[in-house]
Amino acid sequence: MISDPLHMLTLGERPAGRTLLTADWLLAWRDGGHRLVPHGEMVMEDGAVIFVGPAFPGEVARRIDFGAALISPGLIDLDALSDLDTYTLVLDNQPGWARGRVWPRSYVERGPYEMYSPEELAFQKRFAFGLQLLNGVTTAAPIASLYYREWGETVAEFDAAADAAGEMGLRVFLSPAYRSGGMVLEAPGQMLPVFDEEKGLRGLDDAIAFIERQQGRHGGLVNGLLAPDRVETCTLELLKRTMAAARDLDCRVRLHMAQGPMELETMQKLHGATGPRWMADHGLLSERLIAPHATYATEDDLGLYAAHGVSIAHSPLVSARMGSLLHSFAACRRLGINIGMATDTAPPDMLMNLLMGLAACRISEKKSDAVLSADLFDAATLGGAAALGRDDIGRLAPGARADVAVFRLDDPRMTPSVDPITTLVLGGSGKVTQAVFVDGRLSMLEGRLAGLDMQEARGRAQRQFERLVAKYPDRSWGHPPVEALFTPSYPLWAGREGD
Repeated sequence: MISDPLHMLTLGERPAGRTLLTADWLLAWRDGGHRLVPHGEMVMEDGAVIFVGPAFPGEVARRIDFGAALISPGLIDLDALSDLDTYTLVLDNQPGWARGRVWPRSYVERGPYEMYSPEELAFQKRFAFGLQLLNGVTTAAPIASLYYREWGETVAEFDAAADAAGEMGLRVFLSPAYRSGGMVLEAPGQMLPVFDEEKGLRGLDDAIAFIERQQGRHGGLVNGLLAPDRVETCTLELLKRTMAAARDLDCRVRLHMAQGPMELETMQKLHGATGPRWMADHGLLSERLIAPHATYATEDDLGLYAAHGVSIAHSPLVSARMGSLLHSFAACRRLGINIGMATDTAPPDMLMNLLMGLAACRISEKKSDAVLSADLFDAATLGGAAALGRDDIGRLAPGARADVAVFRLDDPRMTPSVDPITTLVLGGSGKVTQAVFVDGRLSMLEGRLAGLDMQEARGRAQRQFERLVAKYPDRSWGHPPVEALFTPSYPLWAGREGD
């Protein structure tokens, strides 16, 4: 047996034979839930977990001791941003509709166009996948903005994304996003939906064909998920066909709804109901549905989610910076709603989201014990797996896939630890992720990835982002120059150097 051969392993490859991982703490599955095992051991072979517990009685090819760390199930991100996050542009530059977040009529009449090249679209997904791995995420369901697209996402970019996931070692659930409508800015603050159902149906057909062709590739890392854009931008026919296709393909559907005032106003005008109520009235709610973000869900909406088995993808950081909360994580759990976690931003720091989720719930409930750290950690692992219909990820148990994240507990930026979960939720961040294994493959080690230099990629992402920002006047109301759209946080230094 080779002891501590961590740096002898090759990024992107699955080591031959049995590999034993140990650390000060192991989070293992037993008796229906996660259990902490002090100085526990986990053994994996051929991409699967074969043992978890205090001490493995058999022989192994290698033993890797991570020391002061937690060996954890890999995190699951149900709304994993796969483009370059443009929200930073409008964080302090509001309203968003005036700054390219809604297409003005003049842009629609001119003809929307793709603001990225095919190569740029492929790159940004690879870069985003790298960020997921750096933050301990082993399963991701990509999400991207359609603001800068001609209409929906393309098969070509998702073929490239599937290959990137296979090469880098990330489990993904995906297909090109599609829609039958979009919001158009007719006058300042006046937004109306415009529909082209045929475009939406063609997008669905493309997504179905993609899933049929890609499902199970790269040793099962690539999985199908249908992704209609938002409830207010989809026609009834499109959603009926989507849910029927999901049954035929045996896959999940992610549909954003109950997430904001513009959606509520549009749904009332179009259908006289909230998104969840409209879906329920047409028999379209089921356990196949994953619904981000539910921050504007009514009591009736949440009751419908509970009755039909709909999962919520909870993104507390994104919601909070927009001024909204889920009311509340604990209340939804009391109703029996399954909750998985999502980041929906960059960096995809799930640990930061867990802390925000804990704080948001306690604020909403006005109780310091309304939710515990373990509840959020369950959502980031078990809840995400349940939302995706899988019981072989999100847990470390014999027979589960060997999707593992290792989090350091002795990082000097963290407080001393007595319990690894509360330590990570209260004071951790994605920066303490030391290693990631996906399906038994070493996908990330101490900031290094297979097939991608993230420092070099970060520079390329910055240049690509700057080219996109330069095009914002095309799709902003009145087409002002960039400097009028996005002002600096503080005034720029005026005058000559040294004045």
